[in-house]
Amino acid sequence: MTRKCHEVDYEIIGSSMQLVEIELDPHEAVVAEAGAMTYLEEDISFEAKMGDGSEPESGFFGKLLGAGKRAITGEGIFMTHFTNEGGRKRKVAFSAPFPGTVLAIDLAKHNGELICQKDSFLAAAMGTQVSMKFNKRLGVGFFGGEGFILQSLKGDGMAFVHAGGTLIKKELRGETLRVDTGCLVGFTPGIDYDIQRAGSLKSMVFGGEGLFLATLQGHGTVWLQSLPFSRMADRIIAHAPSSGGKDQGEGSVLGGIGRMIN
Repeated sequence: MTRKCHEVDYEIIGSSMQLVEIELDPHEAVVAEAGAMTYLEEDISFEAKMGDGSEPESGFFGKLLGAGKRAITGEGIFMTHFTNEGGRKRKVAFSAPFPGTVLAIDLAKHNGELICQKDSFLAAAMGTQVSMKFNKRLGVGFFGGEGFILQSLKGDGMAFVHAGGTLIKKELRGETLRVDTGCLVGFTPGIDYDIQRAGSLKSMVFGGEGLFLATLQGHGTVWLQSLPFSRMADRIIAHAPSSGGKDQGEGSVLGGIGRMIN
């Protein structure tokens, strides 16, 4: 069977703050979100293009429609295409702007699709279709928060997504899993996704766990992240002195006195 996507090799580097280094043969290419590239070797050219390159014959209006969907969800309308134009293997690396783990997915081994958070995508082999996926359920639409607008990666090659903190893999065999909407990284086809109220009214108001939870049920694989960027950013802002935050474990009396004088 003829492959649709380019067949790329890769290496994940690091432990708690990972990046992925992708090796491209001559004329091979990858697509990535703007700003994800860390470094690239000579002979690799890059160009911002409208669309992911999976449907070269779609024409201008087809690409414009896809770009419009990305713009509505707050994503950039352009993606960056990296191509090895030399005569030998070259490497290009990608990473996310905050600490975490890189998940490498062979889409061919997961029924050709991965559904993931819209901000988790890093890069994928040329030929992968990257599109927005809107859940039609009313509850998800109004209360999904971070988990409402998802991204669909389709193809038969490698795709790379980023998880904040530690990556957790769960296999569901008909069971139901409830998670914080921001902690969801992605899941395979066969998993039904919905948003439900988080417990009683008292728990919703005073529990500190959010008003709604993502409910995942079915047969397939689910990937979770221990530290969503939104949670980390909220904690940093809450303790920032410029925002009226409080000290958190600094252990220095002099430091506190200095801030009082200022």
